[in-house]
Amino acid sequence: MLMTADKPEQVTPIDQLSVKIFADGADLSTMVAMAADPLIKGLTTNPTLMNKAGITDYEAFAKEVLAAIPDKPISFEVFSDDFEDMARQARQIASWGDNVYVKIPVSNTKGDMAYDLCRELAAEGIKLNVTALLTENQITAVIDALNPEVASYISVFAGRIADTGRDPVPLMAQAVKQAAAKLPKAEYIWASPRELLNIYQADQVGVQVITVTSDILKKLPLIGRDLDEYSLDTVAMFYKDAQAAGYQL
Repeated sequence: MLMTADKPEQVTPIDQLSVKIFADGADLSTMVAMAADPLIKGLTTNPTLMNKAGITDYEAFAKEVLAAIPDKPISFEVFSDDFEDMARQARQIASWGDNVYVKIPVSNTKGDMAYDLCRELAAEGIKLNVTALLTENQITAVIDALNPEVASYISVFAGRIADTGRDPVPLMAQAVKQAAAKLPKAEYIWASPRELLNIYQADQVGVQVITVTSDILKKLPLIGRDLDEYSLDTVAMFYKDAQAAGYQL
């Protein structure tokens, strides 16, 4: 008979959290399916995901996505390394729809910071998603560059911070407080999550959005699962695989 905890921890259902889930990907059919899910409040993509998905015509793909998903925010990223050309691309991307946010990397590959570019585009009323932030200094500078009258996202790559052995939670908590007074229309994105727990961490510190890949979304049925049952299933999996392999000693 399995031992059970006297008071098992209760897990809040995802749909009762305040944090919004954005699906991250570049496969059209998957994006459309995710957009139809009431849990998914928006979508993001980037050139890396698009290249892996075999996308060869950037604009044609983006417009196909927007035609299929006209009613949820979608972020598309510039891909130039030159700020003047980034500005041109940003204006073109922004023209594709009212639900479009233009992703601007926090710097180019030379390490030149994109703060002035963000300030210029935000002043024009372009909705930005400033991406690839990892430090407090970057967050402070981006907050200063954005337009308080224009909706925007600030994507902090909390998962990559965690990959370096640092806890991203204190930084995310501080960032939310830092932007609240200055940017009433801005929302933080907890980007590059690594596990379902990150959704709960983002919610606890007041981060408004978390981007989630399809691999993590597939784990949603595990939320709140009985751990004794999960343990038994894990043991059964090991046994089944050992039997299938025909191992003997």
